[in-house]
This record gives sequence, C-alpha cells and structure tokens, in this order.
Amino acid sequence: MKQALFFSGRELTDEEIPILSDVHSLAVRPGLSHPLLCHRCGNTSNFSSHPCARCGTDCAYCRNCIQMGKISSCTTLYRWIGPEPLHPKRAGEMHWSGTLSAGQQAASQHVRLAIENDREHTVWAVAGAGKTEVLFGGIAEALQNGKRVCIAAPRADVVRELAPRLQNVFPDTPPAVLYGGSPDRHTYSPLVISTTHQLLRFFEAFDVMIVDEVDAFPYTFDASLQFAVQKARKKISSLIYLTATPEPSWQEDIHSGRREATVIPARYHRHPLPVPEMKWCGNWKKSIVPASVLDWLKEKEKALLFYPHIETMDKALLTLKEMDARIQSVHAEDPLRKEKVEAMRRGDIPVLLTTTILERGVTFPGVDVAIVGAEDRIFTESALVQIAGRAGRSADCPTGIVTFFHYGKTNAMVRAISQINRMNKLGEEKGLLDV
Repeated sequence: MKQALFFSGRELTDEEIPILSDVHSLAVRPGLSHPLLCHRCGNTSNFSSHPCARCGTDCAYCRNCIQMGKISSCTTLYRWIGPEPLHPKRAGEMHWSGTLSAGQQAASQHVRLAIENDREHTVWAVAGAGKTEVLFGGIAEALQNGKRVCIAAPRADVVRELAPRLQNVFPDTPPAVLYGGSPDRHTYSPLVISTTHQLLRFFEAFDVMIVDEVDAFPYTFDASLQFAVQKARKKISSLIYLTATPEPSWQEDIHSGRREATVIPARYHRHPLPVPEMKWCGNWKKSIVPASVLDWLKEKEKALLFYPHIETMDKALLTLKEMDARIQSVHAEDPLRKEKVEAMRRGDIPVLLTTTILERGVTFPGVDVAIVGAEDRIFTESALVQIAGRAGRSADCPTGIVTFFHYGKTNAMVRAISQINRMNKLGEEKGLLDV
C-alpha cells in the first residue's frame, strides 16, 4: 500500500524512487526512444550526448527537461499499474458557505456537466470574477464519485495562492501541493494542485484536469508543458481551461462556437472593470520616475507600480524611498518575495514596485495600479489586461484607478482597453452589472 501511495499516477526515473518491494505492479519504458523522443517531456529536437558512467557508452540525453533530472538513452521510467488508493470516506465534502453570482452559477453548471461527461470546456472570466469558486461544485462531485482531480497552473505563486483556499473548502481531502521544492512531492491525494512543470512526472493519473491561467507564460510558449498536461490525463477524462485573457485565436474560436466555453464578463460584486487611462510621461528611461508618475503616487494611499525591467525598477526604488521609506520592490528572484506580498496585503507597504511577476494571481484590496513604460514589448495585450485586473477586485473596494504611463501608444495598449470595454458592455447587456 505504501508503494501505491508513493507511485500512483506518477512516472519516475530509478533515481527518483525508493527500493522496490513489488516490482510486479510496475510498468517500465525507456526514457528515450529512437528516433530520439523524450517520453517525459515530448522533446524531439533538443538533445546532446556525453560519456555515460552508468552504461559506459556515448549516451544521448534530453536537454529540454534536464532541470528535473537527466533523461538519457539508458534511463528507465517506472509507473504504477497496481490498484489505485481509495479516497478518504468524506472525500469531496464541501465546506463553503459562499454564494455564486449569476455568471458564476452558469459557469459552475457547465463545468460540472463537462466533468460528468469527460468533455473539454473553457471558462473565460474577467480578472476578479471568481474563477476558483466556479470549480468547487464540479470538484466536489468528482471526488465523491471516486475521480482524481488536478488543478494545474504555470506559476508556483498561483499554486501557493490556491492551496489554502482548496484546503479550507475540502478539509477532508487535503490537497497535495506540488511545485519546485514542495514538501508534498511524495504525498498522495485524490486532489492535487500542481505547477504544469511538475505534471511531467505524471502519466495518465487524473480523471479531471483543470488548467488555470492557461494563457500565462511559460505555458503558452512551452510545448513540453502542454504535452505534460495531456500526458497526465487519463485517456477518458475531462479537461477544464480557465483564463481571463485567452489568446486571439481562442477568442475567435469561442465567439464562433468552435470552442465550448462559458464567458463571465463581470465580477461577482457587480461593479464594472476599471478602464485604464493612457498617459504620456516622456522618456521614462532617462527620468526613471517621471514627474507625472510622482504626482500620481502622491494622490494614492495604496498602489502597485509595474516596471518592465528589474534594473529600472531598482533605480526607481532609490528615488521613491526618499518619498516614503516603507516603499518596496519585488521580482521573481527576490528571496523575500512572499513576505513582501503579505506585507502589502497587511497595509505595511503603501507602494510596491513590481515586474510582471504580480500581473496575476494576487489580490490587494483597495489598490490603484500604474505601469511605467507601458509601451515595452513585455506588456502584451494579455499582460496589460491582467495588470489592470489587479484593481477593484474586492467587494469592499470594488473600484480603482489604472494608468498606463507611456512614451508612445502601442496596439497592445489600445486592444487591452478595447477588450476591457467590451467585457463591461457585455456584462451590462447580460444584466451582470449594477450601472
């Protein structure tokens, strides 16, 4: 039983597994096959070779997923084919007293039907609409019916944000939370919350696969992560996509009916999305903190200020700390990133400078938002919509100011504002806004 709890659903190398006592319940296959194909990540082009100490030959290996351990020509992959562990007695029992908006109710019902019928469904919900709550009913039914559920997201921040919420809703089914360095990496649960990278270690494990923030980097640009999602699903399973900013081709498919989807164009608190203002600020690369940005900040009690690059953000921080020593900055490699985000939530930090690392997955009630250098190529239409979506998320503070400070307008800025306006109009037409 211990081996079943350790192995079930996983596909691992011999270096990743303990001493085996029941080899008859394991299936094996090579890590690489010829013509060269990595069975862990699906790579067919990014390989190298080296003198191998294990097999004594010039051995090919996959360079694409090497950060998760080397897959060589002599690597064996093991997976469990014995009986799956039983669910806890009260698996799927839901402890949630909230109510769903009309838009959320429609999406929740469609998600439940997709899960029941092993179908694919997309939920396109504006930032702050309450996508996670839409999942609760479908997850509860799936777990009660003995199905195994995975919620995957491209970024570890989103996984860590989701984990306590799902733990509170399903306390009798504690989720296994998987990301780089996670303490749960050997834990079995019928409910898994994982980065898409960690799905590379699974094989036909899940009856329900839910991919949150499907439009986020790096998922959209990394074919191996998309391969991992498909590999981790059972052959007969449901696939639910969640997005606030689907890529243009998905938007066209949804509008034409080629992609089954539910659109939630309004937030649960029935206030419209804040519409960004575009404001010219001159050559911000020289001034770093333009006068118009300083004036904007002086009027704000709580603000997120986005910069396209760490270098310019760090220079801006030195200037802004002269105004208020409590102002901080954060980026992906910041060792105090988690602590600074929590301090911002508590109100200990009045202004937090950030890269796009906080464009999604975080909520700060009462925050106003600005971008310095909104014309930079890193600020795509999707990124701009997500950043604007940080404002006005809370029912207690449902409004907010969003400003795109720029040295020249871009098509991405125009399209982002157009998308937000379209959603507000659709929300009004569907009676989902109090206007």
